[in-house]
Amino acid sequence: MDKRAPHIAMAQEQPIGKRGYHHGNLRAALVSATRELLAARGPRGFTLADAARKAGVSAAAPYRHFTDRDALMRAVAHEGFILFGKRIFAATKDHRDPREALVAMGRAYLAFARAEPGYYAAMFALRHGDDAPPDEEHDAAFQLLISTIASILAERRLPDDAACPLAFQIWSLSHGVATLDMAGHLDDAVMSAEDILVGGAMALLAANGRPAD
Repeated sequence: MDKRAPHIAMAQEQPIGKRGYHHGNLRAALVSATRELLAARGPRGFTLADAARKAGVSAAAPYRHFTDRDALMRAVAHEGFILFGKRIFAATKDHRDPREALVAMGRAYLAFARAEPGYYAAMFALRHGDDAPPDEEHDAAFQLLISTIASILAERRLPDDAACPLAFQIWSLSHGVATLDMAGHLDDAVMSAEDILVGGAMALLAANGRPAD
């Protein structure tokens, strides 16, 4: 039984649409509803009808803007990548040392995953295939990661052709740590999620590359 004050419980359970939906913001209402459902239930825990109900509209209303559930999730993912890119660039803009920038990037990655679980779930819920349009915001953030790694390699007089493979390794590490952290699997770890990520990234950098000729 919910022991919260009745007005608090009702406010949290109220569909988004009841808080001011009108025809002009249907798409935004559906995206917001889906983001909340993703945060609460995960990518497989809701239907298009659930999103419509959460937004306070009819089950047919989403089809005015989205062909199916995946199209709606892609819209959420696109918004997520825009916000993610802004957070990553903001975290690194004041760091001239590439190692410091890489550490800041990793911390910002974890902070985003924790603060925006709905967006984060959407961003990696769907298979990256030919039917999905390229996301410039995601590409820009990944290119920043590659260039930061390339700068670190250059300082060590190592060839920059290792930068892209290392970027994929560090991105995979970041996603794995973030996923474990959000699921609570690192709560009893002897190190923080940030320390695990930063330590792993630095270990990958130390283990890769060879002196330039």
